[in-house]
Amino acid sequence: MSHSAASATHRRIRPFNTKETYPEQNLDNDLCQAVVAGNTIYLRGQVPQDLDTRENVAVGDPVGQTEKVAENIKLLLKECGAEVRHICKVTVYLTDIRYREAVYRTLGQHLRGVFPVFTGLVVVALARPEWLVEVDVIAALD
Repeated sequence: MSHSAASATHRRIRPFNTKETYPEQNLDNDLCQAVVAGNTIYLRGQVPQDLDTRENVAVGDPVGQTEKVAENIKLLLKECGAEVRHICKVTVYLTDIRYREAVYRTLGQHLRGVFPVFTGLVVVALARPEWLVEVDVIAALD
């Protein structure tokens, strides 16, 4: 992909390079936490990590991790000019099916009255072994 593609009219929220985010891995990718394309907002998969310090939160606790993920989602949506009510699609990645009820219950509390479509997947692992849940979101502004 050429650099001209990176200069598209989309707004990129919280750009970063994976070299800094994952120093233990041999990566060098320019990414961001969210992209606003017209009235559509795409959030990067949110994990239980502080967006500013990159500190992992609630290690070993799927409910605590889901609370942090929901907090990150709300913060990023706000930075994009949106609210939780704008969420249309949620994809949940779990490292263990036994976390499903607790994670969905917690997300449901944060999404009460929104009625998004949900997809849930159980995966072998996430980018860091201490992460138990990751959630990505697509939202649309009114």
